[in-house]
Amino acid sequence: MMENNNNRRQFIKNAAMLGVAGLVIPSFLKGSSQESILSHTEMVDDFFSLPMLGYGYDALEPHIDTLTMQIHHSRHHQAYVTNLNNAMKQNNIDASLEDLLKNTAKYPSVVRNNAGGHWNHTYFWKAIKPNAGGAPKGKIADAINGTFENFEKFKELFADAAMKRFGSGWAWLVKTSDGKLMITSTPNQDNPLMDVAEVKGTPVLGIDVWEHAYYLHYQNKRADYINAWWNVVNWEYAGSLL
Repeated sequence: MMENNNNRRQFIKNAAMLGVAGLVIPSFLKGSSQESILSHTEMVDDFFSLPMLGYGYDALEPHIDTLTMQIHHSRHHQAYVTNLNNAMKQNNIDASLEDLLKNTAKYPSVVRNNAGGHWNHTYFWKAIKPNAGGAPKGKIADAINGTFENFEKFKELFADAAMKRFGSGWAWLVKTSDGKLMITSTPNQDNPLMDVAEVKGTPVLGIDVWEHAYYLHYQNKRADYINAWWNVVNWEYAGSLL
């Protein structure tokens, strides 16, 4: 297992070095900072690395501002990755991110916090995208309407869960093991995949309500941030998680 991980990390390192040497910078990084590019390649010797966004830091304007996206991704998310890698080494842990979440209770709190932070943010960057939002379509619309009466009622209940999460945390729409949709919230960087979660299931939709996700632009107006966030929801991705 450890040998396979070492080989995997060496392969990633070699690939990253070739990319940097050739100055190959993907076009989707327009609007991104050099800091985020470097932080992605700096982590290649470790278990986990900072994922690329797939769009520029300015791509979600005016709903989520450029500076917030830059700091959120290249500093906050990077810190979770760095701290998780350090915790894995210090505690002699060799496990996948999925295993860390599935068996959170048996690991130190530093692993719980940073594994959750890494998974949650990796998910979050995919769950939002430019020129998105609006009402869902297809099977996810049918599932929401069938469970919550209609989309407007669902938005009201979901926003309420996000608003009532005291302090830092997340609000989620999850699909439980018996196939039902439920709205829930988790503290800090916990998520419904963890064995310690109050409501367990597969995250379908999630919003980060830590202040670092919105404070630069919306200050203490969490409700305004939540209302704006509906304009960047990636319903196609959410539907694929059903």
